[in-house]
Amino acid sequence: MQLGQPSRTALATAYARAYHQIASEPRIFTDPLAVRIAGATPEQLADLETATVPDDITTDMRRRRRLFLAARARFAEDTIADTVATGTRQVVILGAGLDTFAYRNPHPNVRVFEVDHPDTQAWKRQRLESAGIELPASLTFAPVDFESQTLAAGLAAAEFDRSQPAVFIWLGVVMYLTRDTILDTLRFVADQATPMRLVFDYLYPTSAATPEEMGQRTARADRVAAMGEPWLSFFTADEIANILREAGFDHVDDHDAPHLIAEYLGIEPRQVATVAPHVLCATRTA
Repeated sequence: MQLGQPSRTALATAYARAYHQIASEPRIFTDPLAVRIAGATPEQLADLETATVPDDITTDMRRRRRLFLAARARFAEDTIADTVATGTRQVVILGAGLDTFAYRNPHPNVRVFEVDHPDTQAWKRQRLESAGIELPASLTFAPVDFESQTLAAGLAAAEFDRSQPAVFIWLGVVMYLTRDTILDTLRFVADQATPMRLVFDYLYPTSAATPEEMGQRTARADRVAAMGEPWLSFFTADEIANILREAGFDHVDDHDAPHLIAEYLGIEPRQVATVAPHVLCATRTA
């Protein structure tokens, strides 16, 4: 992202999540605040959602992208509900963007910490005010630039309790960070009091793409780089599982986009792309 400006990818995600609420497609994830925080009328959302993706992306590809963003959000919130049911009372959303969980939080006595770049966080607070969305007492903002500040310092300043269990949600962020920053964050999260869980998504390396996928994947990488938010890190499922176990996690539940979407829709998964995005839940219990 550019200094002094909000993340363009965060805005694109917000438009897609909002359009999913009104589009004529199967509803995977319900977010009654998505349209309001997007800052657009329902009539404007179709144009805005289209404008934030390239012209060569087909209608079906845009739809599949929206469904994955909806599915990963539902997966994250299902994980939160599971952890709360077993006694966890802290939720940390890393790179929160325009996520609205904290403002819809259905769990009494659960504290939510939103961690994000200071510019994106300031932009979000303006959006919340414009949309008339109140800041709940259970929410704490923790501004952190992941590449120049430590997550530990940012959460400590927000009075996050390292001695109590927590669930960490880290969506749409990992691919934009350096590998060293990712590994440092994984080690920090794994050192949280148990039981703890971490949900995040990641991209497969371009080298894993089939010849048919290569051109499209390379073009997408070039586009996000031109926006000032290049992809920096990639993992295979085996590689990230090994990294997580080395960091201290004892269980990894990994899903590729087609299977996760199909699971929520109750259908057979479409043909799986070699480099489809993945979302996983890593757990540490001991």
